[in-house]
Amino acid sequence: MRFVVTGEWRKNDLLRLVIFMFLVFVVLFWVTNALLYFNSMSLDPQRVAEHYLGKKSEWADPVPRSYKVLLEITHAHVFAMAILIMTMTHLVLFVPAPGWAKASLTIVTFGSALLNEASGWLIRYWHRSFAWLKITMFLLFQLALFGIIVILLLALFKGWRNAYNDK
Repeated sequence: MRFVVTGEWRKNDLLRLVIFMFLVFVVLFWVTNALLYFNSMSLDPQRVAEHYLGKKSEWADPVPRSYKVLLEITHAHVFAMAILIMTMTHLVLFVPAPGWAKASLTIVTFGSALLNEASGWLIRYWHRSFAWLKITMFLLFQLALFGIIVILLLALFKGWRNAYNDK
């Protein structure tokens, strides 16, 4: 952490390599996240609702998602997503950008991930119209995460100054 705070990370090739390799894994996560979504659902709210509510079709299970399945998925996702987003947004703190922009990106990323997880529950146990929320939050999360990846890659390779301690 000292290397990022002091700005020495621009001079430390090994640290930059570690961050770059981490970003490679995040890109793989980003791609597989989209592939998993589109393997089960689409941007059609009807298909998203059927994914959670069940319907005998080629893309949906004939039975609704059970409480246990939703709970297991949520249990795995909330912790993993929190760690991923905390790490990514923490690295963004050191990028030279206005504080409001970094705060907005952080709120959008955490908020869209949380609402993306919650929307499955809302579709299943409240109303199928929350499929729009699922679609919107999935797209917003993917966009926010992609933006963070690009910003961090640019910071790594462009040699931007350290925004944490530069005045």
